[in-house]
Amino acid sequence: MGARRRTVAGMTSRTPRVLSIAGSDSGGGAGIQADLKAFARCGVHGMTAITAITAQSTTGVVAVQAVAPEIVLAQVRAVLGDIGVDAVKVGMLGGADVARAVAQALRELPRGTPVVVDPVMVSESGARLLGDEAQRVLVEEVLPLATVATPNVPEARVLACARAGTRARTHLGGDNDLEQGDAADLTRAHARAHAHPGGDNDLEQEDALELARAVKALGPRCVVLTGGHRKRAVDLFVDGETVVEIPGERHPDGAAHGSGCTHSSVLAAQLALGETPLQAARIARALTGQAVRRGLRDVGVGAGPVDVLGLEWLRGGLEEAGGGAREGGGSAGSAGGIIGGDEAAAAEAGSR
Repeated sequence: MGARRRTVAGMTSRTPRVLSIAGSDSGGGAGIQADLKAFARCGVHGMTAITAITAQSTTGVVAVQAVAPEIVLAQVRAVLGDIGVDAVKVGMLGGADVARAVAQALRELPRGTPVVVDPVMVSESGARLLGDEAQRVLVEEVLPLATVATPNVPEARVLACARAGTRARTHLGGDNDLEQGDAADLTRAHARAHAHPGGDNDLEQEDALELARAVKALGPRCVVLTGGHRKRAVDLFVDGETVVEIPGERHPDGAAHGSGCTHSSVLAAQLALGETPLQAARIARALTGQAVRRGLRDVGVGAGPVDVLGLEWLRGGLEEAGGGAREGGGSAGSAGGIIGGDEAAAAEAGSR
């Protein structure tokens, strides 16, 4: 990867750079707006290639306008040609042509650049954000280029069903080039997708593992099946050899708009900082849970956005600094308590 160069003080010798290829949320809760906040939270320089412009608020998506595919590709190339990237996060793709442009952009990345794909298909408010043809491109051209895919349970079911259908059509004359394990995972996941039509809270561990493995069969090196739609808020990490549960608390009194974007962006930032995919997933789970817990329920009348930056603490800090009460950042310790504690917890968990 070559992204993290530590000094003896434990700091990087240059600023890590992370690119988000995703849609814009005019309400500031999800999309590239959430991504940039998550990047800043992790101490990396964030950049964007916008795939679609959405008119949305906390209550829903009003309109979507895809960006021209050549402009999407031009944005990525402009960043690569000058600034460079240490990791990439892919979110909303918009249409099929844009999805193909994104796949081309990923193929042009320097070899070994970590890519996190968040397969955004439906908004938090229920609006569909990905058509059938774009979904096919996601499955066949984008996911195989991913280092880590981060679907939630509904997205994993759609992907498993889509790929099972594709393989069934592809192998009507024979299954010689279909791996037996992949076929079994896809078949079981397809069946499971129709076994829980009323919701995901009753998803068993075995079902979750089959879904994660089915998505893994689509080509990403690792899969993090996020746990927000399960009875237990547990993420499941699968990399082909390792299966790890990443537990976390549920925060029913928080606000979750943008939680998926925040999770995948934190994960990408941590890969840029040199963490392993598993450790990056642990930190992403911890920081996203924290962001949901202190989510901004007073913003808008619908689902409020997550707060990954600790805005209340920042406002308090600015007020104190303006009043001369804080000299030279003397309350940095409290920043560590509010902002840095989850990384420490994640690091401790990773060392066990």
